[in-house]
Amino acid sequence: MIYAVLIIIFVFGTMIGSFLNCLIWRLHKKETILGRSYCPCCRHRIAWYDNIPILSFIVLRGKCRHCQKLISWQYPVVELITGILFVMSFIINFQFSLQTGGQAIFYQYPISGVLSLIKFWFIIAVMIVIFIYDLRWYLILDIVTLPACVIVFLINLALGMNWQNLFISGIIGGGFFLLQFVVSGGRWIGGGDIRLGLLMGLSLGWPGIISSLTLAYFIGAFIGLGLIASGKKKLGSKVPMGVFLSVAAIITLFWGERIVEWYLGTFLNL
Repeated sequence: MIYAVLIIIFVFGTMIGSFLNCLIWRLHKKETILGRSYCPCCRHRIAWYDNIPILSFIVLRGKCRHCQKLISWQYPVVELITGILFVMSFIINFQFSLQTGGQAIFYQYPISGVLSLIKFWFIIAVMIVIFIYDLRWYLILDIVTLPACVIVFLINLALGMNWQNLFISGIIGGGFFLLQFVVSGGRWIGGGDIRLGLLMGLSLGWPGIISSLTLAYFIGAFIGLGLIASGKKKLGSKVPMGVFLSVAAIITLFWGERIVEWYLGTFLNL
């Protein structure tokens, strides 16, 4: 039975991924999220059977049925990754073994487990929107980060997290980028990074925010050096920092405690 549940969650995740793709495009075009999906090239309305996550992309061979323009790989990739991350969130939050079938899971999980799962799914969805939008248009939207700050703060309070912990973590996350913004006069980072740092702090708490920021700069440095070496970027070129921060936030959400334990044990012998 548990495998059927995982399949249902995966399908649900791909549907959310499809919605996120639509949301990202509508935000960029400053359009309402209400209304039928349409092809961004010919603007023809997409029928329901051409809007099935992943499957429709495969059946249509990556082309619009009407204008035959190529459909961006962003769509199936976001759907697939969202589905996988949603399943991983379920497994982590309810901590069961697939080898034993997870028979007791539906009789033992507390309400907090459901709320924690919702928190995971919400943060994942927000970070995917930030990742794609910043990757494509080098912009982090306040309309995404600011409401998310309020929602995730309330969820964490409902989960019993200490508000002082969240408050301090939010200050650390936002203040870290605010300091860089002030020192550089806005040349190093944008204002959107400040709000994203605040969101990460309120989402991950302490010491998760430190792990996430450190991880983001490691990822950014690694990819940045690779792009410079390949000639795709020059030293001092602008990079979408939100891409690295959102990835680091999701990694920390899943494995933040293990990262801290590994760091303390490896470098500080604690």
